[in-house]
Amino acid sequence: MAGAATQVSLESAPRIMRLVAECSRSRARAGELRLPHGTVATPVFMPVGTQATMKGITTEQLDALGCRICLGNTYHLGLRPGPELIQKANGLHGFMNWPHNLLTDSGGFQMVSLVSLSEVTEEGVRFRSPYDGNETLLSPEKSVQIQNALGSDIIMQLDDVVSSTVTGPRVEEAMYRSIRWLDRCIAAHQRPDKQNLFAIIQGGLDADLRATCLEEMTKRDVPGFAIGGLSGGESKAQFWRMVALSTSRLPKDKPRYLMGVGYATDLVVCVALGCDMFDCVFPTRTARFGSALVPTGNLQLRKKVFEKDFSPIDPECTCPTCQNDNTAALHHLTVHNIAYQLQLMSAIRTSIVEKRFPDFVRDFMGTMYGDPTLCPTWATDALASVGITLG
Repeated sequence: MAGAATQVSLESAPRIMRLVAECSRSRARAGELRLPHGTVATPVFMPVGTQATMKGITTEQLDALGCRICLGNTYHLGLRPGPELIQKANGLHGFMNWPHNLLTDSGGFQMVSLVSLSEVTEEGVRFRSPYDGNETLLSPEKSVQIQNALGSDIIMQLDDVVSSTVTGPRVEEAMYRSIRWLDRCIAAHQRPDKQNLFAIIQGGLDADLRATCLEEMTKRDVPGFAIGGLSGGESKAQFWRMVALSTSRLPKDKPRYLMGVGYATDLVVCVALGCDMFDCVFPTRTARFGSALVPTGNLQLRKKVFEKDFSPIDPECTCPTCQNDNTAALHHLTVHNIAYQLQLMSAIRTSIVEKRFPDFVRDFMGTMYGDPTLCPTWATDALASVGITLG
């Protein structure tokens, strides 16, 4: 497919990233995102609230855990309750009663998750609503218009998303279209002084396509970049190599957001590879199935062995669930799982600032797998590629 669209530049895009410390061995970095609703320490995990709510946890609980940025979904919020109503509520912050930062995705991921209800053309993505069957067009301009109305601190471009397991011409088509759609998003953005538009790197598992997308998109002076199109079923060996390729070519002075990643091992490895921001429904979804995240992996609390276990989920965890509840109660598991993710990221950040990140990684892997040498091969290879050995 022919090349990218004519470049559209943002006038002096804000520099929202301040680097605080860098690991001398790996690409890990600690920083601060300076956003309209306060500073966010990085690396950061962002809990996902698809329709301005998170099942099993309130915004007050999220605030108390120290969360300073979470997600909303443009596609779903655009359908229900709709941007007009949310705008009347003083934007998504007022609608959610959330005083901190928000990131909204563009709606593009629904091309994969709702593939049977969508059709992609150069104009945009045409969806049949899963609620009433009505057809709607989500164009780059419409996606930005909705996000401008929502008032989120970080907004995402609409990208042409294909599953990471797709191969062939469709991947190249989607990559070049994502570049063209980025330019249309930049042109449509009405609030660049208050909302930070991030580009999304595409290209599937093809290193050449990823490299082309990186080269083109980094010519645009946007405030930040996301690595998209991964965590969709590809092998971990393919996954980490695409992440490493992306971070090696993204600007050092801008945030790098790895979309859809939330397993603890993945977070640690991808921080080592140079990523700053992460999101995933995993901690909240797994909580609904009775699974608690702990340093050794997870506990399946619905098993009979835990029926009369009155100890906390994790004695070392400081979250309200572990301080006030016992394993047998099974209450507030979502609170614990999000607290686990936030505490993990805080511990990673502290180790980078204190210049002991490689030791932190070895200790983490040793606890998670019983011995650092039992860490999965893909993670060992990924860490070795940036100078961290586990042996």
